[in-house]
Amino acid sequence: MEQLLNDFSPGLFVVQTILLLGLILLMVKFAWKPILNSLNDREEGIQSALDAAEKAKLEMENLQADNQKLLKEARAERETMLKEAREMKNKMIEDAKGEAEDQANKIIKQAQEAIKSEKKAAMSELKNHVAGLSLEIAEKVVRDELSNKDKQLELVEKMLGEESLTEA
Repeated sequence: MEQLLNDFSPGLFVVQTILLLGLILLMVKFAWKPILNSLNDREEGIQSALDAAEKAKLEMENLQADNQKLLKEARAERETMLKEAREMKNKMIEDAKGEAEDQANKIIKQAQEAIKSEKKAAMSELKNHVAGLSLEIAEKVVRDELSNKDKQLELVEKMLGEESLTEA
């Protein structure tokens, strides 16, 4: 340090001080404003980026709320559509059951009518067959009765006796 004090020159000190002050003035005049302006621009850019990020965050929250709302509406609409589909299915099943029941009743009625018709035809055929058999039996009995002369006379007398009783 002593050497510094020994080599100290006041003229050199003044010149260096003037140069330093000149340099500071030049810096203030030409460099300080652009540096401050760029710092201010940077600060404003950062602030606008923060504001934009906050705005984007709010928009994202709004979008999420809208998405939740749309999702709820879609779920409600899906439930409504499923309910309508179930109701339509049940109605179609009921309609099909009613139609099948009507068809079954119609078929049963036709079958009953066919059975009645067949029964009448069978009864008519049976009566005709019985009448034919009765005629054959009566014919055989009458032949057998009329083939014998004694039986013929007895039958005639019997018929005449019944005839005279009815007249009296």
